[in-house]
Amino acid sequence: MSFERWHYAFDLAGVTTPVSYPGCANRHAQRKRYFFDPLVRLCGGSLQGKRVLDLGCNAGFWSLAAVEAGCDYVRGVDGRAMHVAQANLVFGVKGIPRERYDFVEGDVFEAPFGEGFGVALCLGLLYHVNRPVQLLERIARANTDLLVIDTAIVPGDAAALYIVADDAEDARMAIRSEPVFIPTAPAVIELVRAYGYHGVMLQPSFDDYTAAEDYREGRRRAFVCAKHSPLDGFEGVVEAAFAPANA
Repeated sequence: MSFERWHYAFDLAGVTTPVSYPGCANRHAQRKRYFFDPLVRLCGGSLQGKRVLDLGCNAGFWSLAAVEAGCDYVRGVDGRAMHVAQANLVFGVKGIPRERYDFVEGDVFEAPFGEGFGVALCLGLLYHVNRPVQLLERIARANTDLLVIDTAIVPGDAAALYIVADDAEDARMAIRSEPVFIPTAPAVIELVRAYGYHGVMLQPSFDDYTAAEDYREGRRRAFVCAKHSPLDGFEGVVEAAFAPANA
C-alpha cells in the first residue's frame, strides 16, 4: 500500500513514513511536549479509563499517542479517505487491538461522533472550517470534560474571525475549497466559554523551533479546556486563563 504523501513520521516495523517537509518530525515532537504531555499529566499520568475523540485525525498520530498513553478507546474522524486508510494501516502495523479504535471518514459537521468522550482533540482543525460555532457545539455534545484545541491564530486583542481561502487540492487544508475562519486567541476563548468550558492558553517554550516558527511568532497556540476538571499544574506555562461564560 502506498500513499502520495504523509504528514506525520511513523516507524512502521522499521520503515519510516516519508514526510512532506523538512523539520516535520521536530515540529510534532515539540507540539507533543507542548500540549499533549501536559494533558496526560493532568489526567494523572495516564489516559486509562478515557474515551478519546480525535477530530481531523489525519493519519492517526494523536490517536496513537492517546492509545499509547493508555486510553480505553479512540475514535478518529477525518474528511479524506487517504488519511483514514493511513490511520488504519498505522494501527494495524502497531498491533493495536481493533476494539480500542475506529476511524471514520466524513465531514466533521455530519459524521457521527458518538458521545461520552472524556477527552476531545481538535488539533490543526479549527482554522480549516467556516462554521466554528457549530463545530464547538458538536464537540461539546460529545465531550464530557477535557478538550484540547491547537490552532493557527491571528494576533490581536479582539475576539475576531478572519476570512481566508482554503484549497481542497492541498491535503492539509479543508476538504472543500471555501472561505474558512482563522480566529484570534480571544475568539477561541469566547467560543469555548460559551459551551461551558474553563481553560488555559499555553505559552510555547520549545527547545527547537525548526518548522514551528508559527508558535514562536504568536501565530499558533494550544488551549487546554475543561468542563469539570481543575486545571492545576500549569504554572509558568500559562499565557491566559479563562472561566466559562456562566461562571
